[in-house]
Amino acid sequence: MPIPADFTDADFPADPYPGARPGYSYVELGGSGWRLSPGPTTSGWCVGTECLDDWLAARGAAPLARRLPVLAYGSNASPGKITWLREELGLLGPAVVLGARCTGLSAVWASGVRARDGQRPAVLVAAPGVVERHAIWLVTPEQRRVLDACEGRGERYRLVRLHGPERVELDDGSRATGVLAYAAKGEIRRPLLVDGAPVRCAELDQAGALGLVGESAVGDGLDCTEVTGEP
Repeated sequence: MPIPADFTDADFPADPYPGARPGYSYVELGGSGWRLSPGPTTSGWCVGTECLDDWLAARGAAPLARRLPVLAYGSNASPGKITWLREELGLLGPAVVLGARCTGLSAVWASGVRARDGQRPAVLVAAPGVVERHAIWLVTPEQRRVLDACEGRGERYRLVRLHGPERVELDDGSRATGVLAYAAKGEIRRPLLVDGAPVRCAELDQAGALGLVGESAVGDGLDCTEVTGEP
């Protein structure tokens, strides 16, 4: 018998940026989402009592071992944004989004605004001692290419692999390794400095962020390597 969904994407709209999102790990497909929980299964995760890999296989989708971890620190963790990616950029297949506790990393407001709606997006910076909750989206290669298009890879953002002392701990207590992230590339996506310091998204909402006045940072402090080509 099918496992009933826990939410619809409409329950977690993408606007205002960065959008609403569940406070737990989930898998999304077809406008609906199912809560994920750690379990003694092949994948280590369950949809209800079913192994997540089995759930994915039943839908013709790749297992977790064939997916790449991408840090979702802005709107990409919002089910409403996933709907937008499906409708506007052709995203296909289940989206696996695992909650993550990030130490030493912070989502801050970017210098410029988005051309399509005038909202100020987030960008990632190193932030020693800071702990924030974000998400790891386990993507297929095809899904990552959709994110490349969405983020303007090579123009607005660059795709990087994170190194250094930063720690990303998933909801099952394990540590994510080889994490990819979209970091600032173009000037309008560099961190905005107000009185010489970036402004954390956790401390100011979109309405307040639109009124910020400052200057673009030169760098983001991330210990990372830019990925060229396919990761």
